[in-house]
Amino acid sequence: MSKVLFLSVPSHGHVNPTIGLVSELIKNGEEVIYFATAPFREKIEATGALYKQYLYDMDLFKPEEEGIADPMETVLREGINIIDDILAQISNIQFDYIVHSTPFPFTEVFKQLLKIPAISSLGIFLGLHNFLERADAFPTPPGYTALREKIKARYDVVLPEKFVATMINLGGLNLVYSSRYFVPAEQLTDDTYRFVGPPVFNRKENADFPFALLEGKKVIYISLGTVFSNFRPDLYQIFFDAFAGKEVTVVMAAYKVDLSKFKIPDNFIVRHYIPQLAILEHTDVAITHAGMNSISDLLYNDVPFVAIPLGADQPDLAERTTALGATIALDHRTLTPVLLQDAVEKVLRDPSYIVNMKKISDSFKAAGGYASAVAYIHAYIKRGNQLLERELVQSS
Repeated sequence: MSKVLFLSVPSHGHVNPTIGLVSELIKNGEEVIYFATAPFREKIEATGALYKQYLYDMDLFKPEEEGIADPMETVLREGINIIDDILAQISNIQFDYIVHSTPFPFTEVFKQLLKIPAISSLGIFLGLHNFLERADAFPTPPGYTALREKIKARYDVVLPEKFVATMINLGGLNLVYSSRYFVPAEQLTDDTYRFVGPPVFNRKENADFPFALLEGKKVIYISLGTVFSNFRPDLYQIFFDAFAGKEVTVVMAAYKVDLSKFKIPDNFIVRHYIPQLAILEHTDVAITHAGMNSISDLLYNDVPFVAIPLGADQPDLAERTTALGATIALDHRTLTPVLLQDAVEKVLRDPSYIVNMKKISDSFKAAGGYASAVAYIHAYIKRGNQLLERELVQSS
């Protein structure tokens, strides 16, 4: 039985894809210790993993809020404290390997200090190819140089000169939660990338929802995710105007969105949190921000949808799905109720969208899911151990 250290960036886009992986590893006899922050504790512990909490919030992609420090500044300022705290919490534990979010900024520190293999979990993958090509254009924050020198002095670990290189930690095994068919042919081409299918997993969501209200109704599901839910609050008025009074029931997620200034139509059911997988069983068509978890759920379950990408990897995911003929992507800056109505009607009525979605869905299922991911991990660790044994024999 192996001991596995999970070092995740504690954002939904990076933690959620790993929950099924952790569950599968534990099912295979591994012991997992998982670092994150309090909002993820319940779902991590539900897998059987041992949850440990970061000293500081390591969510590098959290939207800036008034009065709250930029999390990147905190990481740069408190880097030594963060590393020391993790080391203290895992002292006297011998790990066999690390699984980390690709942008976990101290990956190199723990790889070198623990002297064990590290496996990268690509929570965001589309657009990575272009990002790597433009990496030299990204500035290095002033605090990074000082932190790099402190890490060198304290741990004798050398980090890359450019900060951007600490945010793209790729290695000998990089798990991609998609299929080779879905990712453009020119991207992620070498054999260090293993396509394991989307992060579709029974996330044991709280299904406290009035499902009886959906029986016999045409259902539209709308979600802009958790990170971008407040990006354009005026979009919610467009949703209300597009479907108010129509012969549909609209289930809408509005995560931490203040809707008090809006008049919510009678045919809308609005919640801060929606059990997405359960709702999709009742959904005829969806409107999504095209985040990875959402778009994977929709494609995997063959639910027609319209994409309104807002940021991060969403434009790339929406563009790729559109190129494969499986959705319509709309620009949030020029969105109107009529444009939205027309797009929803088209993806519902034109059978080509379902046909093309099924091609993607089939490729997802053929990738093998979390069982394949675990098989790739075990093969990688075994190969590394064999190489190490060979080196020891040759040096003796």
